[in-house]
Amino acid sequence: MDSYIALDKNNLVNTTIDEYEVEWHDVRRAPFSLHGFFNPENEPFFRRLPADVAKNTSEAVDRLSRESTGGRVRFSTDSPYIAIRAKYLVVSRASHLTLVSTAGFDLYIDSEFGGRYVREFRMPNTMDKSYEQIIHLDRGKMRSFTINFPVHSVVESLEIGLAPSATVKEAAPYRDIKPVVIYGSSIVHGTAASRPGLTYPAIMSRDLNIDFLNAGFSGNAKGEPALAEYLSELPMSVFVFDYDHNAPTLEHLEQTHHRFYEIIREKNPDVPYIMVTRPNYYSALRLYDEVLRRRDVIMRSYLKAREKGDRNVYFIDGMSFMTAPHQYDTMSDQLHPGDVGFVKMADGIGTVIRHIIEKSL
Repeated sequence: MDSYIALDKNNLVNTTIDEYEVEWHDVRRAPFSLHGFFNPENEPFFRRLPADVAKNTSEAVDRLSRESTGGRVRFSTDSPYIAIRAKYLVVSRASHLTLVSTAGFDLYIDSEFGGRYVREFRMPNTMDKSYEQIIHLDRGKMRSFTINFPVHSVVESLEIGLAPSATVKEAAPYRDIKPVVIYGSSIVHGTAASRPGLTYPAIMSRDLNIDFLNAGFSGNAKGEPALAEYLSELPMSVFVFDYDHNAPTLEHLEQTHHRFYEIIREKNPDVPYIMVTRPNYYSALRLYDEVLRRRDVIMRSYLKAREKGDRNVYFIDGMSFMTAPHQYDTMSDQLHPGDVGFVKMADGIGTVIRHIIEKSL
């Protein structure tokens, strides 16, 4: 046993649920609803892109699209406890990330005021390909719940365990608009959030009660036309283009940024399109000139769209997210926002999306 666990018993993880009566439900079946996945009822594991699209984009995107970040299962129940039984094809671990983030799930109660965090489903540190855990609620009352899937693992199956006498129904609905599609790097993917519900797309979803697709591909979002073509065919209310970090050179960014916009815009002439620049200006001062040059490329891409008459394109300066006096404390490392940084990004981008939604009412 790890020494700190031996010293603090609060860190012990008890995954034994045998003493409770549990009725297991496959999340692929009604009344459970799955969000953020491609064809989850028929695929052998939970993936975000069709296999052919992922392979045609790149080998790395093919692998990363199998990671379940942004995936959610939603339902309503009056069960006094909720258990999960998860099976994995791949369990990811990294020195700078929590295991709850890379491979865990977390539970929220849905409400008109935004989702309320209950607890994470925490696995033992030695967990390999499966685990079970139970969360006891404050009371058995009919409420709507969301469970967020892991950021960096491949989930084969998930079952929800409820009291045998419990009622289970459909979740409270999202706002009646099409999903928001968000494309970008590891920052969109959610790398360095301490748990799945704290990625910035997940925070925005709760705050605005909107469905979304996380099209973040850690280290490998390179503005590929094949992926732009696929995303352009999806139903969407807003497209968020948080693309900068993974362009290998400034020249690559110049060649791909506006072209990606053109591909999406060709199929979606009226969809609001948000261009976002990178948020790590203050934490990467040695890259100061590079950050500003990339910011200028994205600004030129935005102005070019405006000059062509597009009045439904928006620009968000990533330098505005991490403000004083804690601009240096919002990042988990030189590149990735931590939880506070993701909250700030969700607030900044969410403000623009809220404005877009309110304009359409």
